Amino acid sequence: MNQLVFFASDIVAACLLVFGLYFPRHRRRDLVVSYLAVNIGVLAVAEALGNMSGGAGVGMGLGLFGVLSIIRLRSTQLDHHEVAYYFCALALGLLGALGGSVVWISPALMVMILFVMFLADHPKLFHGHQRQLVVLDVALSDHFALVSRLEEVLHAKVHAVSVQKVDLVNDMTWVDVRYEPNPVTVPDEVPDDVPSLGFDTGRVRTKS
Repeated sequence: MNQLVFFASDIVAACLLVFGLYFPRHRRRDLVVSYLAVNIGVLAVAEALGNMSGGAGVGMGLGLFGVLSIIRLRSTQLDHHEVAYYFCALALGLLGALGGSVVWISPALMVMILFVMFLADHPKLFHGHQRQLVVLDVALSDHFALVSRLEEVLHAKVHAVSVQKVDLVNDMTWVDVRYEPNPVTVPDEVPDDVPSLGFDTGRVRTKS
């Protein structure tokens, strides 16, 4: 009976993770299939190995999915947040299969995983901070000159810079930059000598 509760908890938690958190935020349909398949696969195989040979089977299952996770992560390029969802799907499946003598522990750990992912991947958390790979048409080795050029090009406050490559022959610089865009200021009034170009500026003019 307890195992049915663990299975049901895993299915509900996996659906919340994929359809409640990941897909509404990131919209990658292919990874929806991957996360659900990994979760159910881990749940089924870990449960089978656990019943087959007790603790040894569980250890074998953990080792097996450790190897499979390495193969999966090396098979295609994933962003870091996608890797996090991938391991959460693994963890939920293992919690559903391993269970325990106390019924509430595994569901509580599943809730904790979902809660952490809800907060850590929330769109409003550090939403102004961005990362970009930038190629500059000038070779810059001076850090301060590089930061100044990036802030001019990106119209942003640069927080961290990692130079990937400096090409002195072709006069180019490859940079991994972390930045925060400057707020866009919109003037309250548009000067009368600026043509409207057919767009509604939002002002109402009255004839004198």
